[in-house]
Amino acid sequence: MHHAITIDALRALDAIERKGSFAAAAASLYRVPSALTYTIKKLEDDMGTALFDRTKQKAQLTPAGKIVLEQGRQILLATNRLIDSVQQLESGWETEIRLSRDTVIPQAPLFQLIEQFNQLDHSVDISIDVEAVGGGWDALHSRRADIVIGASGELPRGVFQTHKIGEIEFVFAVAPHHPLAFVDGVLEADKLTEYASVVVADTAQVLPTRSSGLFKSKQVIKVNTMETKIAAQLQGLGIGFLPKHMVQCYFDSGELIEKKCSIPRPNQSLYLAWHKDHQGRAFDWFVEHLPNADWGLN
Repeated sequence: MHHAITIDALRALDAIERKGSFAAAAASLYRVPSALTYTIKKLEDDMGTALFDRTKQKAQLTPAGKIVLEQGRQILLATNRLIDSVQQLESGWETEIRLSRDTVIPQAPLFQLIEQFNQLDHSVDISIDVEAVGGGWDALHSRRADIVIGASGELPRGVFQTHKIGEIEFVFAVAPHHPLAFVDGVLEADKLTEYASVVVADTAQVLPTRSSGLFKSKQVIKVNTMETKIAAQLQGLGIGFLPKHMVQCYFDSGELIEKKCSIPRPNQSLYLAWHKDHQGRAFDWFVEHLPNADWGLN
């Protein structure tokens, strides 16, 4: 017959091991030693084995007692987390907020906001994922994100609340040692087909993916973030359009060269987006403060 191990018994076991004696453990739990002795004796009877070596002067666990304590502490930790989570939900604060940042959005402003949020001293876990191209809308659609920072492209109607945070200006860039760096004048589309291009792959998992390739090329090198695309183009592995706010420093240092290109690349609007029906005090805080952040965009 199996007997239930109570949280009370596990707490008693934990206190005895930490305090070194039944009397000290009882005092820490505001109980009389006889009550603690009864609790441990019942636990030993239920488990059919001794948990303490009573031949020793100090309370010393048996091998079986060490196993029960080790796994019992995990149960106590999970129990405390459960209680905290329920109490936190009752206060209106979520246990977790999930943010999704597009790869063209700088992370520093977001980290600054999180620092401000943490000063409120609420135990809200924050997860930050990085999306690209149509991945932001997909993250909202599939409910793997509560708020998306930097969603772009055609806006879904009626489902999400949105707030425009700026526009990206794209520039065509090549490494100074790339063959196209030595071509005078405007680069025509047929010239680009002779070289590899670097593109950021769409991270959408449910919605149809969008292509970020604007021209035909000899080879397409797909990467998962804009930072990786920039690194590849700095290396001279390929060519392509880059967000000016992310690469101006490389133009200034001469590590990249801006080239005029006959292929149009209009500015791209970026949005904050979230579900209209979402609730929670952490969610409300970020919805209020994210629009006021300086994202370094136009």
